[in-house]
Amino acid sequence: MAKIFTMVLAGGKGERLNPLTEQRAKPAVPFGGKYRIIDFTLSNCLNSGLRQMAVLIQYKSHSLDRHIRTGWNILNPELGEYIVSVPPQQRISEEWYRGTADAVYQNLFLLDNDHPEFLLVLAGDHIYKMNYADMYNLLIEKQADAVVGAIETPLADANRFGVIAVDKDRRILSFDEKPEKPMHIPGDPTQAFVSMGIYLFRTDVVREQLIRDAKEGTKHDFGKNIIPRMIKEQRVYAFKFQDENKKAVKYWRDIGTLDAYWEANMDLVAVDPLFNLYDQQWPIRTYQGQFPPAKFVFAQDFQGGRMGVALDSIVCGGCIISGGRVQNSVLSPNVRVHDHADVRESVVMENVVIGEQARIRRAIIDKDVIIPPKTVIGFDPVADRQRFKVTDSGLVVISKGMKLHAAVDSSG
Repeated sequence: MAKIFTMVLAGGKGERLNPLTEQRAKPAVPFGGKYRIIDFTLSNCLNSGLRQMAVLIQYKSHSLDRHIRTGWNILNPELGEYIVSVPPQQRISEEWYRGTADAVYQNLFLLDNDHPEFLLVLAGDHIYKMNYADMYNLLIEKQADAVVGAIETPLADANRFGVIAVDKDRRILSFDEKPEKPMHIPGDPTQAFVSMGIYLFRTDVVREQLIRDAKEGTKHDFGKNIIPRMIKEQRVYAFKFQDENKKAVKYWRDIGTLDAYWEANMDLVAVDPLFNLYDQQWPIRTYQGQFPPAKFVFAQDFQGGRMGVALDSIVCGGCIISGGRVQNSVLSPNVRVHDHADVRESVVMENVVIGEQARIRRAIIDKDVIIPPKTVIGFDPVADRQRFKVTDSGLVVISKGMKLHAAVDSSG
């Protein structure tokens, strides 16, 4: 793995996650209480033995850059090991990244000192567990020029993805973005291989392809341009996703919409969640803030009494449940839930205060929001839409730092 240099693409806007991406890049969006989305890709790299990683940032990257510097400054540069965030350098042109391939092309200078034999390109906004050493082993075994990560998907759903057609040896025959009639996996007419946005290349081969692509009027995209042309000219294979999550169903999520984001968080509080955060053999690391332990106060278990409880929930450090009730929810650090407040099926981010007797259901509340006493959210879709972003399913989303006023937002 020392022969591999890794570039993590983390400059996407994540427009479908708006308003969570109003002030941050999609990979920096909090997930699972204490993590950021990018932590899962970087943890995969670390657990796979990779030690040279460049995170290519671009869109509203301040919080992402700060998170990488404070939470991932864990390797020793004197040994040639590092995780660094790299903004657009404008070394080649004055334009921002025009596509995934162009992002790598504009940063080929990062390879000039060490001349790594292989280049691994990853997306920084997916949730999954994977040992990239398995991809490397396949590339060596097949004497391939490139390997593309692929996951089985029901044929009926495959037209939403980049579909990979392979022969019986899993050499890629074609790569089509969102085809009307996806090609099924050989021997299984119910499934198709779709791209995971994970690419391992021989560096000299992909460098030549990127330089060539930069001179042409393409979309400068790996899935649309680079991979289809390499299939015709080089040996490109599909790597069947081997899930380190060790569950009956493989877990790979591009949580690109608000409802998908909420559902993935809700899965984490299930008794047997699809995604296991507690596997010590595959740790997920992140920046750990200096918060005191979570605290639950008032145990007045009589009629009308106050009781601070959290059931089927994730509650991070610094939270105080002070006489309120939290159920089926994810609470990030430093959240306060006050007397007789009731929070259900919600994702509550850092530094949020839930006032007395507030009732909240099926909501995502971004950082630094103060919910006034007696506020009701998630029970009246018409009233919610007048104040907040509400998805078609009725999920309420409150923007970071949004100012709520008791006179307007309370029910009485």
